[in-house]
Amino acid sequence: MKIEHVAFQVSDPAAQADWYVEHLGLRVKRSTDGPAHARFLADHGDAVMVEVYRNPRVGVPDYRAIDPMHLHLAFRVEDVAAVRERLLAVGATPEGEVWVSEAGDHLAMLRDPWGLTIQLVRRRDPMIP
Repeated sequence: MKIEHVAFQVSDPAAQADWYVEHLGLRVKRSTDGPAHARFLADHGDAVMVEVYRNPRVGVPDYRAIDPMHLHLAFRVEDVAAVRERLLAVGATPEGEVWVSEAGDHLAMLRDPWGLTIQLVRRRDPMIP
């Protein structure tokens, strides 16, 4: 088996997808109309996708109330501090400062404009290609 996607129920999938495309470099692989307005987003490697959608039968989680250590979407970057500052300038909010883990990884937590936590990470020893 291979992971295809991870999905997040969000309040405005079209706007959130647009922000992820413009500011995180993802691209829309599939877009649906109708009640869910789902957007499947992939990075340049096409290894896994993120789906944002709005199913009208269920509520949207209060992502701002969820501790970043319970749920976050991690992005590998070369310069954690620079990407953090760029995202803060376009509507992300900080969840602490940049730090270095015991393993030597550089990390930062932010919330996208809808409250979902984004982690920026530069691993000392990369775990995936």
